[in-house]
Amino acid sequence: MKSLKVLVLEDHPVQRMLALEQLQRLGLVAPLAAGDGLEALHLLRAQGPADIVLCDLQMPGMDGLEFLRRASAEQLVRAVILYSLIEADLRRAVQQMISLQGLIVLGDVGKPAELAALQAMLELYLQRQQQAPVNAPQAFAAVSREALVQGVEQGQFVPFYQPKFDLQHASCQGAEVLMRWRHPERGVLAPAAFIDELEAQGLLDAVFRQQLEQGMALQRRLLDQGEELQLAFNLLPRQLADGETVGQIRQVIEQQRVPPRLVTFEITEVGLVQAPAISLENLVRLRMMECNLAIDDFGAGYSSLQRLCELPFNQIKLDAHFVRELLRQPRCRAVVGASLALARNLEMCLVVEGVETQLERQLLLELGCTLGQGYWYARPMAEADFLAWPRRPATD
Repeated sequence: MKSLKVLVLEDHPVQRMLALEQLQRLGLVAPLAAGDGLEALHLLRAQGPADIVLCDLQMPGMDGLEFLRRASAEQLVRAVILYSLIEADLRRAVQQMISLQGLIVLGDVGKPAELAALQAMLELYLQRQQQAPVNAPQAFAAVSREALVQGVEQGQFVPFYQPKFDLQHASCQGAEVLMRWRHPERGVLAPAAFIDELEAQGLLDAVFRQQLEQGMALQRRLLDQGEELQLAFNLLPRQLADGETVGQIRQVIEQQRVPPRLVTFEITEVGLVQAPAISLENLVRLRMMECNLAIDDFGAGYSSLQRLCELPFNQIKLDAHFVRELLRQPRCRAVVGASLALARNLEMCLVVEGVETQLERQLLLELGCTLGQGYWYARPMAEADFLAWPRRPATD
């Protein structure tokens, strides 16, 4: 923790001194301090970006809001801890605004800052840094069509599996199939590094077919060993609008002799806002085949309730944002509880995404949630690792 570079932005000299003392008690070496936003910008330009800014919002001169906007634009700050006495509703709006600027919001310690709360937020930052993917997509130049074609032909695009789990018993309830690229030079890449270009080059369907075949071949292998495995595949809006997509899915299911009830397709609600009629038709066809449909990232878009009424979904995946805010936002706890009640009344199951800590798991259990997905239980893993991973039947 002592290696963290932290800036205290506070105009009141006593509060600034108290915050600096708290940071030093936590082992930080020479934390920085500034009395207004303009001074803070000059300081960071001279001494380099800060990991975290402990930021007051209301101060004369350049206030905290303007400082954060300008510091984000210049990439001078990575994360923010609010150090301000403002009303709860206004605090929520500020946190959302800061997140939209690309900064990590670690929380609000109030004034004066409690040592334990400040320590927890610094540790949260370190934890998130450790969990950040090594091969971040922004570190690489755009991939060429030749590299993509070669990747498809050589089978470099492979499925990774992230388990869904029973929150109470920590038992595996299936897995989501996530696309990865085993790049010969860059290592394992997540979709953000290549998915847009893959779609632009007209290669997405070929890779999707490979993912289906590999995932369902795994299901068949486990079925032959007496184990049923629920698998969920992601579908993009354009794929839903393709009249051949459902035919491809049906063909793979029949080839691998996988019961359709073991197959789920996840579609983000944002992608369904203006879905054409053929997309909705294909969703109905998938359900008529007895496949399952999940509305993904529920709560992140604008037409969720309308689509839940109109379309044949039987699973809701609640967006991870609500879990991340469980501790700080009473409204997020209310949203989780309301989503669970909605799913029950619609006779659907609710899967909560982004469960990363034991405390989050416990809070979700107290709210009545039963199914989760996230790093607390398991990270995405290659097929060989997933097969060696100690799965337990859902009936355990």
